[in-house]
Amino acid sequence: MFDTVYDVIVIGGGHAGAEAAAASARMGSSTLLITMNLQNIAQMSCNPAMGGIAKGQIVREIDALGGYSGVVTDKTAIQFKMLNKSKGPAMWSPRAQSDRMRFAECWRTMLERIPNLDFYQDTVTGLLIELDKIVGVRTSLGIVIKAKTVIITAGTFLNGLIHIGDKTFGGGRAGESASTGITEDLNKAGFQSGRMKTGTPPRVDSRSLDYDKMIPQPGDAQPQKFSYLPDTSPLQAQRSCYMSHTSLEVHAVLRSGFDRSPMFNGRIQSVGPRYCPSIEDKIDRFASKDRHQLFVEPEGWDTVEVYVNGFSTSLPEDIQDKALRLVPGFERVKFLRYGYAIEYDYFPPTQLTHTLATKRINNLFFAGQINGTTGYEEAAAQGLMAGINAALLVQEKPAFILQRDQAYIGVLIDDLITKGTEEPYRMFTSRAEYRTLLRQDNADLRLTPLSYKIGLASKERMNRVVEKQEKTDLFVSFLKKLNFFLFKIFFDFFFDLESKSKAE
Repeated sequence: MFDTVYDVIVIGGGHAGAEAAAASARMGSSTLLITMNLQNIAQMSCNPAMGGIAKGQIVREIDALGGYSGVVTDKTAIQFKMLNKSKGPAMWSPRAQSDRMRFAECWRTMLERIPNLDFYQDTVTGLLIELDKIVGVRTSLGIVIKAKTVIITAGTFLNGLIHIGDKTFGGGRAGESASTGITEDLNKAGFQSGRMKTGTPPRVDSRSLDYDKMIPQPGDAQPQKFSYLPDTSPLQAQRSCYMSHTSLEVHAVLRSGFDRSPMFNGRIQSVGPRYCPSIEDKIDRFASKDRHQLFVEPEGWDTVEVYVNGFSTSLPEDIQDKALRLVPGFERVKFLRYGYAIEYDYFPPTQLTHTLATKRINNLFFAGQINGTTGYEEAAAQGLMAGINAALLVQEKPAFILQRDQAYIGVLIDDLITKGTEEPYRMFTSRAEYRTLLRQDNADLRLTPLSYKIGLASKERMNRVVEKQEKTDLFVSFLKKLNFFLFKIFFDFFFDLESKSKAE
């Protein structure tokens, strides 16, 4: 099976890996996606949602370029909201709650329909490097697979460590083992690496909650969608989310476990996401606040599993249980999974070029959390760009680089490559100096023509953009003519009045 040399090997089947594999294969490159578990392709490890402030713009850009994240989100969404509607159109940001199980299933189904894409379930434990050039990988079974280019999208799996209270064990996420060998090979090759951390809240049984004590958070009355294609439709029905709050009593219980928290007792020394802190970090940093919001979000249409957004924690199980039961509506809560923190290896992205290729090893690309980012959207965008550039490299064509005035994706990559990051990087509208131009509703006009030229965006997409631009131009032309016509009417009217006045 592995006698031939693949054009592209993608290591990891998360959001970055899925977009990378789809892009390179659809551009004509023979591609192999290697993942630890084929059942978990594009798994939503944390919040079952796509989009949000600035992140929604990124998903629209991915779709405009021909990526799959927007389409999959539309097909599996259970709620849609346009955030920031009280501000100007440039700040409007789409967000969709997804059905976690259907999201992963839809991604795998779409990937399996791509002719040039193969799959293999195994763990990559080594990189084959010859004369400063990547030539393939080695798996845990000792199988050597050759490739012209390799994209590493390992997420939180590189030497991952999971922390719950005073318990620590290896893992890339709950129920899955960590990946070893890749970091060690890269360090031997001269790369600098570091450690970061992130966390996730508990999942609970919705049947044990009292929603009458919570505040409903419904979706938009007239929901929109992410994809510019007509293949998807806005939701006809939606599931509601709910909101509750912590209290000073909850905070007191949480503080009682700080001495057993790996974040406070020194076991975790790596840096976590500043803009998505754990609940213990929030009550420590914002001690003057007497409560914090918790969003109760369903994980799908049919499942009883609920995601407690805002209660990310690595505190001991007994503290999590005792504190959450003091939150209104959670008095009889049943846990399906306790929250935990995870530490993992990353590689400072200043070691990359704007194509996401490494400077030190030729034909090797990094995408996603390995570059110090956080979030499905940031990862998917990097995966898409790495997949595009790996395919173009194999085809000996010019690289594809988006500038800061062209896309949020351009801002994301430029920030990483030129500034680096010492904490998990998250996109915000404030990072984009051209944000008034980079709206979520014009991503197709900005990016689809560029993607069509390199062979990724389909003819159908391009035709729709041409039609949209023509209609826009006609409308602008109409307004210009209308303004001139109205101006002429008013001018003639007042000129006649003035002439009559002088005559009298």
